[in-house]
Amino acid sequence: MLAILSVLLLYLFNPVFGVWYQKVYCSISESCECDFKPHIRDLEWDLYKNVYGQHLAQDIVSEEVAKFLQNKSPERPLVLSFHGASGTGKTMVSSMLGNHLYSSAMSSLYVHQFVPTLHFPLPGRVKEYREELKSWVQGNLTECARSVFFFDEMEKMPPGIIDVLEPFLGPSHVVFRTNYRKAIYVFIGTTGEEVINRVALENRQAGQEREDIQLEHLQESIAQAVYNSTTSGFFRSRVIQQKLITRFVPFLPLSRRHVERCVRSQLCQRGSCGRTDVVQAVGGDMLYTPAQGQYFSTSGCKAVPAKINLFL
Repeated sequence: MLAILSVLLLYLFNPVFGVWYQKVYCSISESCECDFKPHIRDLEWDLYKNVYGQHLAQDIVSEEVAKFLQNKSPERPLVLSFHGASGTGKTMVSSMLGNHLYSSAMSSLYVHQFVPTLHFPLPGRVKEYREELKSWVQGNLTECARSVFFFDEMEKMPPGIIDVLEPFLGPSHVVFRTNYRKAIYVFIGTTGEEVINRVALENRQAGQEREDIQLEHLQESIAQAVYNSTTSGFFRSRVIQQKLITRFVPFLPLSRRHVERCVRSQLCQRGSCGRTDVVQAVGGDMLYTPAQGQYFSTSGCKAVPAKINLFL
């Protein structure tokens, strides 16, 4: 007992010993506090360097994550909901978040990903899925308060399942004897893309800069769209009613200029940075909408790798 007290006193009053002790402990432990190594500056750099045409997503994610992690005792978890058309960068930004929060990146034991078609495939089993999800989340939060949960393809999530998370997302201090306020939840889906695309189109037709689009133009409209859509996992959800989403994050449709930046980036990763002919060929081969104006890529950057293979 005396030896243990001596070690504790050294840890408390000798910072050097404290650092040494933590290094030794983490070398033999898989504790989430050891794996949780957020690099906010690196996240910001990654967002602004490698995500194209998404000033709103870049600003919201970097600001909300930094603000949340700076608070050592948050009142509630960080809950972000990504919305936009396929190929606009939602999955990429999600991966960046996981990569810069944990030293073992997205492969961390404390980063959890849910896909409806894999984890909740049968609409008739909603009651069972609710109990399973509640148990999974509760168990993982008990293991690690800094857990991160990604829910992909929310447009395919059977309505009613997500509401089981309501107690975990609100301002209560303890739920089921578990401290859950340091967790991060990210919901990802295409529901709301019509609202986002309409605002982007009106902005373009008015001759305004893309960066003039502000979050307040979209926040409430996206919330209403996902709440009222029968193809949304948030259909008539109490999570929306109780305003438990910290921020709805809109991903705007991409123009040809943004698509060509995606092509250039992919080419550089393949060691072919100088192939401007491929950049122009891929950009010209994509489909754009609307018919009159051809402003936005119908598939964002999703088809870029396959198109490069055709022209490289």
